[in-house]
Amino acid sequence: MPWKNSVSRYSTVSIALHWLMLVLLAVVYATIELRGIFPKGSGGRTLIKEAHFMLGLTVFVLVWLRLFARSLGVAPKIVPTPPRWQSLLATLMHVALYVFMIGMPILGWLITSAAGHQVMFYGIDLPLLIGEDKELAKQIEGWHVLGGTIGYWLIGLHAVAGLAHHYYYRDNTLLRMMPKRG
Repeated sequence: MPWKNSVSRYSTVSIALHWLMLVLLAVVYATIELRGIFPKGSGGRTLIKEAHFMLGLTVFVLVWLRLFARSLGVAPKIVPTPPRWQSLLATLMHVALYVFMIGMPILGWLITSAAGHQVMFYGIDLPLLIGEDKELAKQIEGWHVLGGTIGYWLIGLHAVAGLAHHYYYRDNTLLRMMPKRG
């Protein structure tokens, strides 16, 4: 499994992580949106919230692997070369997405810690990041909810930009991140 990008496409590892993280983020959002199906205090609601925490932390772990893979080489060239303003916006979008994928799990972990609850990560009890403080937990939860809303927009705009490059600008932006076919 190649770790380095080629001239025309991202590495197999980068492509796999990109699409895996998209699926993980969709499931993370789905778990928190669907928790209302279960009554408060029920086992089902607890399970879906724990899945939200665990998968969010999985994104946190994988984002570092993704950044490492990204650091191993330069990004494949976009052909034809986009205008400078598009490249700047793309850089800003990628920075915002990475801040989102790092910051949101940390905020979630802080909420859980401040609420006085243990976080399980695939059977491992993670340490509390801060002491119990219910008011602080509510404040951080507000930031986390705001971050989640911003995340919807970031992910949506990222997808729209990829599709615009493919269908409107007709460059290879999207193709660089697509899995190889047969």
